[in-house]
Amino acid sequence: MSWALLPAVLVGAPLFALVAVASMAGFAAEGVDPAALVVEVLRLGQTPVLAAVPMFTLAGYVLSEARTADRLVALSCATLGWMPGGLALVSLVACALFTAFTGASGVTIIALGALLYPALRKAGYGERFSLGLVTSAGSLGLLFAPSLPLILYGVVVQQMEGVSGVTIERLFLAGLVPGLLMVAAMSAWAIWVQRGRRGGCAPFSRQELARALWAARWELPIPPLVLGGIYGGWLAVSEVAVAVLLYVILVEVVILREVGPRRLLWAVRESAVLVGAVFVIVGTALAFTNLLVEWDLPARLTAAVQAHLASRWQFLLALNVFLLLLGAVLDVFSALVIVVPLLVPLARAYGVDPLHLGVIFLANMQIGYFTPPVGMNLFIASHRLGRPVLALYRAAVPFMLLLMAVVLVITFVPSLSLGLAGAG
Repeated sequence: MSWALLPAVLVGAPLFALVAVASMAGFAAEGVDPAALVVEVLRLGQTPVLAAVPMFTLAGYVLSEARTADRLVALSCATLGWMPGGLALVSLVACALFTAFTGASGVTIIALGALLYPALRKAGYGERFSLGLVTSAGSLGLLFAPSLPLILYGVVVQQMEGVSGVTIERLFLAGLVPGLLMVAAMSAWAIWVQRGRRGGCAPFSRQELARALWAARWELPIPPLVLGGIYGGWLAVSEVAVAVLLYVILVEVVILREVGPRRLLWAVRESAVLVGAVFVIVGTALAFTNLLVEWDLPARLTAAVQAHLASRWQFLLALNVFLLLLGAVLDVFSALVIVVPLLVPLARAYGVDPLHLGVIFLANMQIGYFTPPVGMNLFIASHRLGRPVLALYRAAVPFMLLLMAVVLVITFVPSLSLGLAGAG
C-alpha cells in the first residue's frame, strides 16, 4: 500500500488525501467498510472543545491585521527597553505573546519581523544575532495559552482510549512554566551577548510607559480574559474563545477601526482555510490511528522500543532526538495527528505523563521551526527580511543549541510541567 502511494507523495499530494486513501485501503483490507473514515471525522466534530480552535484562530488573525503588533512592541520597549539587551527582550516577549494568539509562528515573523529586525540593527545589534533572534523568537509561544497546537494536542489525546486527565485547562497550566523558562533562557543569553550596551530603546520614562499603557489599553484585557475566564471557573474553553473573538472584533473593527470590512473578511477566509485544513488532517489521521490500533502497532512499537531502551531516561533522550528531527521536516499539525497517537502509549509504558509528553513534544516542535536545513521559519524569515537562507542557518544555530539545552531540562525535570497542572 505504501509503495502505491509513492507517486502521489512525489507529486506533492495533500497530506490529508494520502492519509485518507491509506486509511480506506487499510479498512478495506481488514474487511471494514471504508465509510468508517467518515464516522471518525463526524466523531471529531462532536468534541466540544474543538469549537475554540476557529474562534481563537480568527481572533489571532484579526489582531495581526490591526496595529496590535506596534502597540505590543511599544509597551514592551517602555517596560523592558532600558535593560542591557532590552530591545532583544522586547522582541522575545512580543513574539511569544503574538505566536500564542495567532497559533502560527510564520504569522509572527511576517507581522513583527520587518518591524523588529531593522530596530535591532539600528540599535547596534549584530546582523547575525538580530537575524537569529527574530527567526527563533517567532516560534516562542506554542506552549502558552491559547496556542492552537496546544489545544489540538489535547483534542488528539482525548480521542484515545485509556487516556484520561488530559484537559485543555491542564495543558495550558503544564505549558506555562516551561514556556517561561525558554523565554527566560533566551533573554539571559541576549543580556549576556549585549552586556555593556544600552538596551536599544529610549531610557525608562514614566510618561512613555503611561503612553504605551494607554495605547494598548484595549489589548491588555485579553490575557486576563483568557486565563481568568478558564481558571476562574466562569467559562469553558470554547466559551472563552467566543468571548475573546467578540471582544477583539469589537475593539479592532468597531472602536479602533483598524480592521475594515474587507480585511475582516480576508481574516475570516484565511483563518477558515487554516482551521479547515487542520480539521481535515486531524479527522483523517484519527481514522488512520484507529487502523494502526486495529493492527496492534502501538503495542508492537512499545515492545520493540523497550527491547532496546531499558530505562526511562534512555527513552526520553531518544524521544528528544526523534522529535527534533521530526520538527525539522514536518509541520507541527501533521506531526500532532500522525505521531502523537503512537507516542502516547509508548511514553506511558515508560511512566511519562501525557501532559509532560505534550510539553516535550511542542517544545521540540518550536525548535524544529528554525532547525536547518528545512525549518519553515528559516525560509519565511529569509523572504520577509530579504536575507539569504544560508545566513539564516548560521544565525539560528546558537539559539537552537540554547533551546535544546532548555528542552533537556524540561524533559528530565517533570515537575516543571506537572507542578501547576498536577500529576496524572
